[in-house]
Amino acid sequence: MGNSIVTGLECFRTAAGTIVDVRTPSEFAQGHWPGAVNIPLFTDDQRHQVGLTYKQQGRLDAIELGLKLCGPALAELSTALTHAASGASRPLRIYCWRGGMRSNSMAWLAGLSDHPAMVLDGGYKSYRRWVLKRFEQAWPLRVLGGRTGTGKTDLLLELNRQGVGVIDLEGLANHRGSSFGNLGLPPQPTSEHYENKLAECLEALRQRGAEQIWLEAESIQVGRCRIPKGLFDQMQSSPVLEIQRSDRERVDRLVEVYSCHQKTELKEATERIQKRLGPQRTRQALEAIEAENWEVACQAMLDYYDSCYDRELERSPARATVNLEGLDTLQSARQLLDLGHVNPGISN
Repeated sequence: MGNSIVTGLECFRTAAGTIVDVRTPSEFAQGHWPGAVNIPLFTDDQRHQVGLTYKQQGRLDAIELGLKLCGPALAELSTALTHAASGASRPLRIYCWRGGMRSNSMAWLAGLSDHPAMVLDGGYKSYRRWVLKRFEQAWPLRVLGGRTGTGKTDLLLELNRQGVGVIDLEGLANHRGSSFGNLGLPPQPTSEHYENKLAECLEALRQRGAEQIWLEAESIQVGRCRIPKGLFDQMQSSPVLEIQRSDRERVDRLVEVYSCHQKTELKEATERIQKRLGPQRTRQALEAIEAENWEVACQAMLDYYDSCYDRELERSPARATVNLEGLDTLQSARQLLDLGHVNPGISN
């Protein structure tokens, strides 16, 4: 029979083996250790029943109810744990909210099938403390700026392929950062889970020895995801490299990205910002979308977003500019590296 041990966060982090979150589906959806699989001991309703019994009748009655509720599902839970273990001898890494009865119960069940298990002391609560501390640390941040349509995200992704330390704030949020930002993308994570993913990215770059960490200039909200204040404050005081392209290139890029979407979706996104666009630009954009005159529609948006961007960029303490007109994404990345604007500085 397998055995289980309770361990602290650092040991849990560095150990091998599948991470298993045994909390309820709604707890998992709110935020979890990135990469963890969810094998819930209780459903959301069952957890509510157990918690209510604990408050009203005490610990022993709550335990008894919990046993009755999960008893019929033990065989199914055991099968799920075996699948997560994938036959490996490495222990399953199991956590619940506080590292208490749920995780220890599932570790016991894993042991019955000879799967060694490691339980996280303090549970997900301790992991969240670790996450929030990442944003209190100083990081070697560099910010890539540029007006809408200059291809900042694509350029960052290419720099990442070239070995540069990059965090894709928009990619992690499943949002492009504007009223149109969610079109064609999966649902956004919660801000809590967004923080978890950001913290893991920062830690991975620290482990790789990144001398620079590049991010895109963003407002504190990326759709519904909120950049942690500690990290955002550092972004606000970090050096900015502003890339410049011609208006023609910018319009062409935006047409390529957005013209494939339904007119209804584009109109709804336009109407969400009509108070900021003003009646004239809103009407112009809506009419252009209806007529599929994508260049006119994009130009109406650029007039608005350019003024917003310029106001934000004025706050940057240190700013350099580089003109990438006429260069594709790969050529642009190589030029930034060749000119010394960007330093890979990562130990592979």
